[in-house]
Amino acid sequence: MSQTVTMRVNGKQVSASIDARTLLVQFIREHLQLTGTHVGCDTAQCGACTVHMNGRAVKSCSMLAVQAEGAEITTIEGLAPGDELHPMQQAFHECHALQCGFCTPGMVMSAVQLLQDNPKPTEEEIRAGLEGNICRCTGYHNIVRAIEKVAAQG
Repeated sequence: MSQTVTMRVNGKQVSASIDARTLLVQFIREHLQLTGTHVGCDTAQCGACTVHMNGRAVKSCSMLAVQAEGAEITTIEGLAPGDELHPMQQAFHECHALQCGFCTPGMVMSAVQLLQDNPKPTEEEIRAGLEGNICRCTGYHNIVRAIEKVAAQG
């Protein structure tokens, strides 16, 4: 069954006729060609698909695109204006908070949300705040450092 969905993605109004069973992550990647949002586990465990919906971090593999009808969606591609990096992206770069990069977009989106909710988190609060994101490469140390760096710039 086809359904029309309309939302604002990275500041741009988009509308498409899609199968009502299309996941938000599929809509973002396949219909909008925004491939920075990754599909990792398909079960909302790894966080690679994290985007912001109406200013809140959500796992886009766990919701249908039609559930985002009328929503404001920000993907990793829309986090920073133009060719500049968002402060969190810059900190991930400077602190070497990535290796293979697969988890990085979702990790950055979750970290931005974490600091919106708690601008001065402790290391323990950062680690707890990232529990919904899995990184198989870094051991999280440099990810935590990057988030601490942005929090210190505050």
